[in-house]
This record gives sequence, structure tokens and C-alpha cells, in this order.
Amino acid sequence: MNRSAGDPSDGFAAPSGAIEAAAETGVLRIGELAQLAGVTTRTLRYWEEMGLVEPSARRSGGERVFSREDVERVVRIRDLQDLLGFSLAEIRAVLDADAVVDRLRRAYRKGAGTDRRKRLLEEAIAANDRLIARLDDTITRIEEFRRERVTKGERMRAKAAELAAESVMA
Repeated sequence: MNRSAGDPSDGFAAPSGAIEAAAETGVLRIGELAQLAGVTTRTLRYWEEMGLVEPSARRSGGERVFSREDVERVVRIRDLQDLLGFSLAEIRAVLDADAVVDRLRRAYRKGAGTDRRKRLLEEAIAANDRLIARLDDTITRIEEFRRERVTKGERMRAKAAELAAESVMA
């Protein structure tokens, strides 16, 4: 995502008083969420189409309403994408694993029976293992790409040294 330094969606702009108030009440419109999270409304709509983000509610006329938790989710998605370079598919895997853990947590809080908690725990472990396998695959691909770039850099340096030697001889 390319953001210019002056772009108010860069995450560094101070939120307006209205947005701060909306954040306090937990009722945010899409533009307010976008500004708080440092993304564009277009990005939020795309993430909604992809099933990564869902409004907490809709007002009459279809206006999306988001909660404080939605801000945290959007910031997490943005960070996974921007800081860690995850694809939306990889982000989906992270969010799916988190959802399983959340279900487990709720079941524990509700006092679910031992069998139910055991099944949920096994599901959470499996989801986490799948996520780790995906991360390992991503790390492997990144390492392979890095090795390719290092090899190309070495070849370019060798060629530059050859040309420098030829120009000295000439």
C-alpha cells in the first residue's frame, strides 16, 4: 500500500475530536475507522469483500458501523500486511487460527464440559500448527528469494570487477 507522507490515512495524522469521540463510544463510520487504522476506505471495503473485516452493524440506509474491536482487527491486518509482508491468504490463516482460539476461550469461560474443551483445544492446536507450517513455507520462500538476490549481486559485482580490470588494461 503506497501512502504519501502527507496522506491523512498514513496512521500518523491526529484523529479529529469527532473521531476520538466515536472511538470512545465504539461507534465508528467507515471513514473514521479508516483514519484511525491508517488505511483507506477503499481498502476496508476490499477487505470486507474478502471476508477479513465485517462491520459490527449497519444503520438504516446501509451505512457501516464499526466497533473499537474492529479498529484493532483492521490495525492487525494492516500490520500483518505492511510490517510482515503477509498476503491476504496468509492473513486469513492467521485470523482463522485466532478465531479458533477465541472460540476456545469463550467455551472455557462458559464452563463447557471437558470433552468440548478438549475438542476445541485440539482444534486450536491444529489451527496453530497449520499456521506455523504456512509461516515456515513463507520463510523458506523468502530465504530462497534472498539467496537468488545474493547470487545475482555476486555475479554483477564480478562483472563490474571484470569491466574495471579491462578498462585499466585498455
